[in-house]
Amino acid sequence: MPARSKARRRALDILFEAEQRGSDPLVVLADRRIEPGPRQTTPPEYAGEIVEGVATHQGEIDEILATYSRGWTIERMPAVDRIALRIGVWELLYGNDIPSEVVLDESTSMVRELSTDESPNFVNGLLGRVVQVLPTLKA
Repeated sequence: MPARSKARRRALDILFEAEQRGSDPLVVLADRRIEPGPRQTTPPEYAGEIVEGVATHQGEIDEILATYSRGWTIERMPAVDRIALRIGVWELLYGNDIPSEVVLDESTSMVRELSTDESPNFVNGLLGRVVQVLPTLKA
């Protein structure tokens, strides 16, 4: 698995853990940097950048997701899908020119592995709608 894919997966794990525990993602990230678990390694720099970025811009990201999601509120989305979508929107808006095709592919791959059978289509469709309006979101 490429390094950036691993970083995205680690970021998803950290954001998921924080959400499940009701903790601040930055605190969980700091804990992972100081005391990684037995099977974890210290998150690579890009995973930390994702966690920090999603935590900082979560309100804006959730507003975008709520605006372009059809028939789903943020709260109704499976947690893994919601977090993968947040990562995807963050990368689209702030990801140092990461091609949108890569963002869609990586987000879809994560939910294909970790979530429901319907999740890849849902995530791909919602991020695809965001990509269509991306120039206006970045303006």
